[in-house]
Amino acid sequence: MNVLFVAAEAAPLVKVGGLADVVGSLPKALIEMGHDVRVIMPRYGIIDAAEFPVSPVIDILNVEVMKTTERVSLKMTQLDSGVKVYLVDSDEFSNSTEVYGKDELRHFFLFCRAVLDILPEMDWQPEVIHCHDWHTALIPMWFEKTDYHYVSVFTIHNLAYQGFFDGNFLIDTGLDGDWQLRPADAPEPPLNFMSQGILWADMVTTVSETYAREILTPEYGAGLDYLLRYRQGRLFGIVNGLDYGEFNPVTDAFIPSNYDVAAVDKRTNNKLALQKRAGFAEDVAVPLIGMVSRLDEQKGLDILTASFDYLFQKSEAQLVILGKGREEYHNLLRQAASRYPQQLAVFIDFSDALSRLIYAGCDMFLMPSRFEPCGLGQLIAMRYGAVPIVRHTGGLVDTVQDLTQDLSKGSGFVFHNYDSEAMFAAILRAVSSYKKKAWQKVMRRIMALDFSWQASARKYEALYLKALECKKS
Repeated sequence: MNVLFVAAEAAPLVKVGGLADVVGSLPKALIEMGHDVRVIMPRYGIIDAAEFPVSPVIDILNVEVMKTTERVSLKMTQLDSGVKVYLVDSDEFSNSTEVYGKDELRHFFLFCRAVLDILPEMDWQPEVIHCHDWHTALIPMWFEKTDYHYVSVFTIHNLAYQGFFDGNFLIDTGLDGDWQLRPADAPEPPLNFMSQGILWADMVTTVSETYAREILTPEYGAGLDYLLRYRQGRLFGIVNGLDYGEFNPVTDAFIPSNYDVAAVDKRTNNKLALQKRAGFAEDVAVPLIGMVSRLDEQKGLDILTASFDYLFQKSEAQLVILGKGREEYHNLLRQAASRYPQQLAVFIDFSDALSRLIYAGCDMFLMPSRFEPCGLGQLIAMRYGAVPIVRHTGGLVDTVQDLTQDLSKGSGFVFHNYDSEAMFAAILRAVSSYKKKAWQKVMRRIMALDFSWQASARKYEALYLKALECKKS
């Protein structure tokens, strides 16, 4: 099959979050299965032109956007993985220093229109167009207004981000006519990009089986549960995988000591290096917890920051946090780190190098998420031998099984209620288990688990074939 991934970001060209990891690694797994899979995304100014040289594909196209005409062109680069990436080039994207933020509605409206206009001009033609998240969600809708015969798959990576807009944007873009277009029995969609991908794609997926069930409810549906229930027969959950070539403690150049499942004792050097980097006492006997996360409520920052005094006064645990997010949490974390400098270190940053040291050096990895579509942090942590502490939600349910008291079964410490007390109880369970003789067996067991892309890629392959069959019928 020929499959085109359409996305706002893709590793290693541009990475803001887990979306980039998926778009950067799933095509590689599908290519290894014999399919021709390519990616199309904007050519942001922050993409390193020296590292990713391009060749021209289409010189100039005039794209109609909000009653104006934008000149775009199409370039191509090829990643070391063998994946070919098309880059939609325009002044709007090349002048952007950020993927999201200012003018993002206009940017992604332009991107969707440009992809629609580019498709018939390409020599290589896809059979399946796989759109990712709200930034691409207008494309399946526009397919219904054209004579294009592509099959569309739309993947929801995080339902909370929908590309909301108001009535003025609806009229200025000419989308007001599109909003009247829907099946006779379909409910009226709200004013956001995401709703159109859900409503019109041939198949809708999300990134774990549990999250696919959760988003059908008002609690997790973010105002779109009624639309998802309408499309429930075409909604599927496929858990994300991990690029085991990219995340490999045997070859990772960012960590001081490489190791494998047979030599987990070598992790000690990484732990000591992480403690030193954090300014902690360098003591392998002290349990060390890591966290690499966007810093907002979804990731549990509210219940975490509310528990610091109790956590650090009632346990000897050390905690290293890396991430960026809401300024409110930046301030709360910095204040707490100043109160507990020997137990809490905070790095307000995106750093691939430091994140690898955290995964390879911490004893436990904390993810107290309010909701979690899939989560990659727990998968990376287990790959590196760090035992996850997670809340029972979304993809964390599908990938982490609660450890028994004797640690003989399970892969992490799981809590259910979304509150500081439940989270703290799970942390205490982990800390008290750390010195048990069975701890190294747990590390080896979780490192041996297989969360590579191969199994999930086969499910996507089957879904593409199902979508093609449905389109023919």
